[in-house]
Amino acid sequence: MNVQNDVLSRYAPGSSTYADQDFDFETSACEVFQYQSIQCAVFHEFLNAFGWPFDDPVSLQNIPFLPVEAFKYHEVMTSSWNPEGIFRSSGTQGGMRSRHLVRSLDGYRQHTSHLFSAAFGALADFQVFALLPNYLEAGDSSLVHMVRGFMQASGQKTQHFYLHDFESLHRSLQQCGQEGKRVLLFGVTFALLDFATEFPMNLPADSIVIETGGMKGRGQELSRSDLHRFLGTQFNLSHIFSEYGMTELMSQAYSDRNGHFFPPASMRVVIKEISDPMVELPAGKVGVIHIIDLANVNTCSFIATADLGIKHDDGSFEVIGRLEQSDLRGCHLMYV
Repeated sequence: MNVQNDVLSRYAPGSSTYADQDFDFETSACEVFQYQSIQCAVFHEFLNAFGWPFDDPVSLQNIPFLPVEAFKYHEVMTSSWNPEGIFRSSGTQGGMRSRHLVRSLDGYRQHTSHLFSAAFGALADFQVFALLPNYLEAGDSSLVHMVRGFMQASGQKTQHFYLHDFESLHRSLQQCGQEGKRVLLFGVTFALLDFATEFPMNLPADSIVIETGGMKGRGQELSRSDLHRFLGTQFNLSHIFSEYGMTELMSQAYSDRNGHFFPPASMRVVIKEISDPMVELPAGKVGVIHIIDLANVNTCSFIATADLGIKHDDGSFEVIGRLEQSDLRGCHLMYV
């Protein structure tokens, strides 16, 4: 096996590498960076514009991250291969939609299913429901594809996707509780709010409700704590969970009961200074969320997001808002 195939197969979504006891994230990330800095044309051009010294030793503390906006304007791909699918962002704000080329859809389904199971338990124990109107309507959504994979992994016979038929969702949730399966409900924030307002119900205590965000353009947003408090009251659950993921990532993170997101083994979060994306901030300081997702080995694993957040000493992080366009500086706009 040549070096190229070795790197791509070792870190591909669905790989067993991330479960290896000897897996060392920093060493692996440096290896992926060295590979992608040459083999990913978009990333290589960005690094060239940045003046990156390709021959110098790599340290995660000083590498540039590709602005997430690059996925709107370029085909981000490491080496050359034929995509099996293309994930597109929702485009709810009327702008260009990001495009993430996917080498293996089956690998993506395996990877995301494993990350969910590691956080909440085997999918075979759940009946999965999805209230994702915007994502269903936009098409080509990574979230919809992921949840559909969860439904397949659960063994359920019915694909429980709902647009606006709250009455049918309510009836199906009640029936699931009677059958003894654990309820897993994914929902975009505004739809969950509407559903919970119209159909409050007592879900079984072991149910998992996961909100995925999505209030942009729909008036003033609730804080995450207020949202979870309301949904918990309406569904009679002590905890509501959140997912942090995006079109441009192969991995996703889930919140704990305190609202902190814990990155999986394939992901690490770094917080950078808003005005200087080369300055890493210590725990507790607000800055821009930068993500290393090794499962993005076929595209680009080093992504500067437009989200603001805080990292904690235990490696978890919180999302507290988004950058305004006027806040983007320096490297965030160098290559878009």
